[in-house]
Amino acid sequence: MKVAYWPGCVSRGFAPELHGAMAQVAPALDIELVPLDRASCCGAGVIAEHNQELADTLNARTFALAQEEIRGGADLMMNICSTCQGAQSECQSRLDASADYRATVNAHLGPEGLEYERGIVNKNFLWVLVEELGLDELRSRVRRPLTDLKVGPFYGCYIVRPADRAGIDPEHPRDTYLEQVIEALGGTVIEYAGAQKCCGFPVALMNAETSFRQAGRHLADAKDAQADCLVTPCPLCHLNLDMQQPRVNKLIGRELKMPVLHLPQMVGLALGMEPKALGLNRHVVKPTAVVDWSTSVVGGVAA
Repeated sequence: MKVAYWPGCVSRGFAPELHGAMAQVAPALDIELVPLDRASCCGAGVIAEHNQELADTLNARTFALAQEEIRGGADLMMNICSTCQGAQSECQSRLDASADYRATVNAHLGPEGLEYERGIVNKNFLWVLVEELGLDELRSRVRRPLTDLKVGPFYGCYIVRPADRAGIDPEHPRDTYLEQVIEALGGTVIEYAGAQKCCGFPVALMNAETSFRQAGRHLADAKDAQADCLVTPCPLCHLNLDMQQPRVNKLIGRELKMPVLHLPQMVGLALGMEPKALGLNRHVVKPTAVVDWSTSVVGGVAA
């Protein structure tokens, strides 16, 4: 499978371990990544609040670059950031709904020789695992099952809402895909209240206390449900849940010690890859529950 690959900004900035883990995991799944190196930030919904046409032009440019790769043989466009997925899906719905608006946006792309054409398929890595690779194929590639590892899924906002734009329907129950992947890798799914709620990141700059209390509530709920770790397809969620966890601990008066994995890291562990190669040593909350847990087959592998 060949994909026009959009890693997003955060995976190459604050969370380079995500970008690195995806680079390790892709060949093991026979996914050929064709990086969209000329693409720019999706805007994360923030730019659209101030200038929607600018945000849509930035994303249309990324889509046009991806479509060049698809014409060259790529199967689809893939991203590893659910915030990018949400922002880009919103943009795409506007572009595809109006030929006039599409022409206006394409006029901005003209000087680069680019043009967005209606209907590109853009999928988060989570969706690719289930819908393109398939869970049976994923199971067949597991070399180190996550036996006894209790994992809490954390979707974040943009990949599960609004449901129609996220393509969630009876045929594509994308709001259960994380659970399905965890089980396919041999892990145990932990249910808790915050799995599909906002991590609090969008309000961090306006009201840090509200943001961190929200993150703390979800982390504590997962902890109380006996989760060993969380896994998320969103690097912005990872920033609030992992990088900010020491500040969260102080605010709520509780030492949570809850590791938070990026989705490709969890997949890589089950495929038999070394934790350090997946960037697990870069986390603020060291994932010892995953790497050193004595009752897990993942245990005993040095980070």
